[in-house]
Amino acid sequence: MKAPLRLPELWSDPPRWMAEAWDAEAPWGLLGAPLDELLAALPSEAIESALQPDVHLLGDRIVIGKGARIAPGVVLEGPLWIGRDVEIRTGAYVRGGCWIGDGSTVGANTEVKRSILLPTARAPHLNYVGDSILGADVNLGAGTVLSNFRHDGREIVVASESGPIPTGRRKLGALLGDGVKTGCNSVLHPGVVVGRETEIYPLAQLRSGIYPARSIVKLRQELDVVEKRPAS
Repeated sequence: MKAPLRLPELWSDPPRWMAEAWDAEAPWGLLGAPLDELLAALPSEAIESALQPDVHLLGDRIVIGKGARIAPGVVLEGPLWIGRDVEIRTGAYVRGGCWIGDGSTVGANTEVKRSILLPTARAPHLNYVGDSILGADVNLGAGTVLSNFRHDGREIVVASESGPIPTGRRKLGALLGDGVKTGCNSVLHPGVVVGRETEIYPLAQLRSGIYPARSIVKLRQELDVVEKRPAS
């Protein structure tokens, strides 16, 4: 008999629409119908912050809250909800249906595709965030990639102690609990679930699986420093 599925603590104060649709045994389901329904109900355009001429708006149903700071060269593709006091820096590309919570940051040359960023989540430097959920106060180190697609195109399966968990999704990145921090140039492969307040070392590669809350995911490596030979 398989052990019962146990997912780590993830989000302590999700927005109401998430809390009402949250399946504790399959939280990746939030990226499906619940997100679609929320975005479909958005007005055609509701922009409460001044935008510079070289901010590019594509598609329909784009909402931008008060105090948002959108830098030149940003591309925003609807449907899209951007909360209050969000900062989106030069060269960012936000597409595919996203919900960006109040006070969040999307960094220069960062791409966010069909993802949810809870309030104060930060993807600030050269990140890729695909089909993922970032909890409140998450911080992605520079160059962190949340990969969302298998090379063979098969369904994303989450590895667990009780066996593989099918997600029903061909595209799924990472689900990061509140306060998770990733080191620079870390890569989280499709189907990673990380509990709250866990820290991930730079350059670490996390395979599909469930990583506990309040942990440190360490990368062990050895450096071989040798004497430099004189030029002949």
